[in-house]
Amino acid sequence: MNYALLQKALHNCASVDHLKRIHALCVTLGFLHKHNLQQPLSCKLLQSYKSVGKTEQAQRVFNQIQEPDIVSWTCLLNLYLHSGLPTKSLLAYSHFVRMGLRPDSFVVVAALSSCGHCKDLVRGRVVHGMVLRNHLDENHVVGNALIDMYCRNGMIGVAALVFEKMGFRDVFSWTSLVNGYILCNNLDTARRLFDAMPERNVISWTAMIVGCVKEGAPIQALKLFKQMEADGEAPPCANSIVAVLSGCADVGALDFGQCIHGCVQKTSLILDVTVSNAMMDMYSKSGRLDLAVRIFDEILKKDLFSWTTMISGYAYHGEGHHALDVYSRMLESGFTPNEVTLLSVLTACSHAGLVVEGKVLFSRMIQCHYLKPKIEHYGCIVDLLGRAGLLEEAKEVIELMPISPDAAIWRSLLNACSVRGNFRMAQIAGKKVIELEPNDDGVYMLICNMYCAASMWKEASDIRRLMRKRRIKKRPGCSWVDINGVVQEFLAEETSLHVNAELCFLLKGIKQHRETCLFANM
Repeated sequence: MNYALLQKALHNCASVDHLKRIHALCVTLGFLHKHNLQQPLSCKLLQSYKSVGKTEQAQRVFNQIQEPDIVSWTCLLNLYLHSGLPTKSLLAYSHFVRMGLRPDSFVVVAALSSCGHCKDLVRGRVVHGMVLRNHLDENHVVGNALIDMYCRNGMIGVAALVFEKMGFRDVFSWTSLVNGYILCNNLDTARRLFDAMPERNVISWTAMIVGCVKEGAPIQALKLFKQMEADGEAPPCANSIVAVLSGCADVGALDFGQCIHGCVQKTSLILDVTVSNAMMDMYSKSGRLDLAVRIFDEILKKDLFSWTTMISGYAYHGEGHHALDVYSRMLESGFTPNEVTLLSVLTACSHAGLVVEGKVLFSRMIQCHYLKPKIEHYGCIVDLLGRAGLLEEAKEVIELMPISPDAAIWRSLLNACSVRGNFRMAQIAGKKVIELEPNDDGVYMLICNMYCAASMWKEASDIRRLMRKRRIKKRPGCSWVDINGVVQEFLAEETSLHVNAELCFLLKGIKQHRETCLFANM
């Protein structure tokens, strides 16, 4: 076999065993010992091992290179970076610098990306200094990496300065800065920058859509997706589909979600398990558990998130026994649950009142799966016991927790006390919530209503007086209505909303129907 055939075999290699045979041939035929072939062939082997997820074997290939050049070092840095080992990538870069080699644009981009993923601002600034000393700052790819590194480290001002000084900006330059503002929770500035982009691609659209969903603006995310489809600038990818389905789940936009499902069925994305998982989540949260189950059953290669999403769907609908059945099937399939899976099962037990099962699962989480419960798991146990009326036991769990209980846990106990009429414990829980979250209007209203129900008017008046003193106002209720795929948002007592004639006619009809029913029942 000659060198050209080996290169072709490496390019078409799809399995670890096949790759190992090719590697053995490279050694036995002496190609890895030839000075002019060692570097390029080792890099190709390293890349091939990286593509099949064999980081250690790739490292061994690099170690056998007698005098690795800058291309080999860049391959090693990218190997660690794409294997989720950015710290090792930075260590390799430090070794590269100590060797006295002069960095080029490719190696500094890998180093800057590693600094971003590690959130290592100190080393990131050192690499930036090397960029300036070696006159690499005129390369727009290096500029993009600098923007991304500073954004990931929360230095959005410096990232914006790098962006402004760039002589040439491509779509990735703009997208990196947009994503940076999203990471810094500045959605408004991100949107203004996005609207000013001279060119957008699917990554730009996806970053903005994901940002809207994460920042609690799902309706804006749905509108952006529709705009992306209307503009036709870029076909949606798996990430954009997953993001917009998450937005649909947040507001219960079932019609919109079904339209997306229909579009996905016409493409290869229907085979993407992450897309299927997102559709399951959307249908579960939109009231169509039956469709979520159908999609789950159709997934050929389920991952852990598929099982977790199905368990969560059953939990959302109070189907605790079905959730436990899916959990048992998951264990039989050889999957090991993680913290999120167990949180979903505990939530299912809580919503269905399965106290014994929930306690057993919590114990097995520690003793069998060797997982350390987080505050969310303790919150589920408190909620489980509170819903079952075991208030003293719930309070004991809070007091014995190895983690300081947050406002959510005390609020869960407060809700349980309110339902059971335990005013003494409710006062304790309410006081704790107000200490932790003094601006939470819901807690004040819950305590006030509880006092009113017990005819404790003085105490209720004291709570309202405290709200006025702290200038806390009750937040208006919010509702969403999905009409022909368009989601309308309503706030209680809102007067600035402009609604169309069809919607007014619909609301008027609902009101008349309600009045007719009330009259008939008199």
